[in-house]
This record gives sequence, C-alpha cells and structure tokens, in this order.
Amino acid sequence: MTASHGEFLVRPDPPPHPPGARTVAAGGYEIIVGAGLLGGIGPFVRSVLPNAGRALLVHDSALPRAYIDSTAAALGSAGFSVAACPVRATEDRKSLTTLEQIFGAAVSARLERDEPIIALGGGIVGDVAGFAAATYRRGVPIIHLPTTLLSMVDASVGGKTAVNIRSAGPNGALSKNMAGAFHRPSLVVCDVSTLHSLPDRELRSGLAECIKHALIGADFADPTLTEFIEQHRSAILARDEATLIKLVARNVTIKANCVARDEFERRHDDSPHGGRMALNCGHTVAHAIETLPGLAHGTHSTGLTHGEAVGLGLLAECAIATRLHLNDAAASTRLQTLLSHCGLPTRVRGLLPTASILDRMLDDKKVAGGKLRLALPAADNRCRLVTDPPMGAVAAGIEAIRA
Repeated sequence: MTASHGEFLVRPDPPPHPPGARTVAAGGYEIIVGAGLLGGIGPFVRSVLPNAGRALLVHDSALPRAYIDSTAAALGSAGFSVAACPVRATEDRKSLTTLEQIFGAAVSARLERDEPIIALGGGIVGDVAGFAAATYRRGVPIIHLPTTLLSMVDASVGGKTAVNIRSAGPNGALSKNMAGAFHRPSLVVCDVSTLHSLPDRELRSGLAECIKHALIGADFADPTLTEFIEQHRSAILARDEATLIKLVARNVTIKANCVARDEFERRHDDSPHGGRMALNCGHTVAHAIETLPGLAHGTHSTGLTHGEAVGLGLLAECAIATRLHLNDAAASTRLQTLLSHCGLPTRVRGLLPTASILDRMLDDKKVAGGKLRLALPAADNRCRLVTDPPMGAVAAGIEAIRA
C-alpha cells in the first residue's frame, strides 16, 4: 500500500513475478521478461509510479485488440485513468507529425509530470513515444511494453528515443533517428506471449539484433550467446516461450551491461569497443541501405525490414573487419550460415553504387570530424571501434552483400 510520511513516499512492493519470469537490473530500472505479463501489468506500473493517476497508452494501431484491451484493463484495475493514442508504426510515421499527435493526446488527457506515457508495440512506437515522454512537459515517465522481438532486445532498453527526419527538397531522403533524446524508462516489461502474433518475417528480423549482441557479447559478460542461438534456432523460430524468455533475458543483459558503462554515449576512446557505440555494430551499413527504394532479396521485393538491414550490415562489417585483420574469413562464413538458417538475407538486389552508399554512411550519427567510425565484429565475439577505416575495405564490405 502506498503511504506518505512528510516528504517521503513509501512505494508499494512489486507483485511477485510469474513462474519462469526473469528480471534484469538496468541501472535505475528493471526489465521483466516472462510470458502472459500484459494482463497483470497494473501492479508493476503502480509499484514504480505510486502517485500517478493517469496514463497515456500509445499503441501500434495494428496490434491485436486483445493486447490493447487487456493492458488498459490491467492499468485501470491498478487505479489508472487510461487514455489511448493509436499510431501507425511505419518508418514514414516515425516523425514529428506523430510526435505532435502524441503531444495532443497527452494534453487532452491532462497528463501531468509524474504520469506516464506507456508504449505498447514495436520499436517505432517505443522510439516516438519515448521521445514524446522525454519532451512533453520537459519530461514525464516512459514505460515500455514491447511486443516484437526486435523491440524487446533493443529499442526498449537503454533510454534512446528518436524520430526520423526527411531532408529538404521534393525527393528528400529519410534519415533514421536524426532527432531524439536520452530518456531512461521507469520500467520495461517484455511479454514473450505477444510474439505468437508476430509475422514470421518480423520475428526473424528481431533475431538479427540478437545475433548482433552475440557478436559483441564477450565484451559485455556473455561470450556464448552465438552458440545458444545456433543450438536453439528451431525452438526460437517455433516460439517456444521458455526458450524465448532465455533469449530475451540474455540479450537485454548484454545491452544493459553495455549501456551502464556509457549511458549517454559520450565515452568514445577509453575502451577498444567504444563504449555504447559497440551497439552500433552492423548499423552504419544498415542505416545507409535500410530505407533505399527498390531493394529485393529472395522472394521479397518490398525492401528491407530493420532487422534484415542489420543482418546485411553485420555481414558487410564482418567483411570489413576481415580486411583489417580484426577477424578471419571463417567468421564471415559462420555468420552467413547463421543468418541464412534464421531466414535472413545475406545478399540484396538493387543496391545503389558503392560510392553512393559510402556517401550515405557519412550521414551516420557516429561520424565525427567528417571521419567514419565503425563498430566492427572482431574475433572471439568482441567489438572493435575503428575510426577512418580505409575506404577500399569499406567498399569491399558493401560489395560482399550485393547480389
């Protein structure tokens, strides 16, 4: 029970976790991973926000209605007055326009500074809702309820929020995550039961981010995640909940360990892996190709998902690492096999000329002083940050993923 004693607030004890659930401490907040958690989310939220009376539930408009209704009902049972704000979860809608939509919903709900925005959905919803929480009334709490594998293991953890920005002009390019803020969540709850409704392509896309964590895991206290994914790939793709709980918990632990050393991404030179920039492994190439029109792979002619782009970026950057003698050719072969077995592309059709992709890479947020910085997958599941790599090696990496 919540009680006040002068200026001191006694928070209610958190409810017991369901059997099989795991909790990861992430430097000031908890990440709870389990199955069937959404319907009992209210007491968890109340335990971290004992004074809040209202909550704004920002959710993907395409989510199954049962997830939205059960979450809202659970919050209502815990004493929250819940307003809902559905958003379209597309890269084009991860925008300032959607940000303004969320602001408007928060104003209409009269959301106050100690009352949360709760993000229910994938990474796009979490990023834009988190940015809204970071800036509405100069900051309100954000709680993440991710419903995709990608958002569970990546976007919901670490406090990064952002929207995309399209450059000026009639045919301006869409640049990923160019406006945002760091805003630590109050709570993250990953209900792996929601992954049963995820399309196969999206589940596989989330696995690409897991593979990225595996390739840098030795730097952050988990050197064997690659072997776990290789050995349990079939159970993961079959959505075995016990296996998914282990997978998500190990991934968020790696990310939390990385973020704890470098929460605001300011430490660039004091470790070989570049601090939090290690999480950018595979992403410099991925962001340069992800939004390109006309890309195709396998039977898909609808471009790339974020995870597919990350998988290709990992392959390209592994090839760069090999050229720089930071890894060996066997690592690229092993990575290519793992991506293929997980149903992820290893080549893509329709890429721009290499020089154009190199130019797009120079728009990456990690560029400093006009010099490219790459977080490369190195030997023994470690990451090495390389500044101003030889362009010949980078070009060879891009060519390695061209169909």
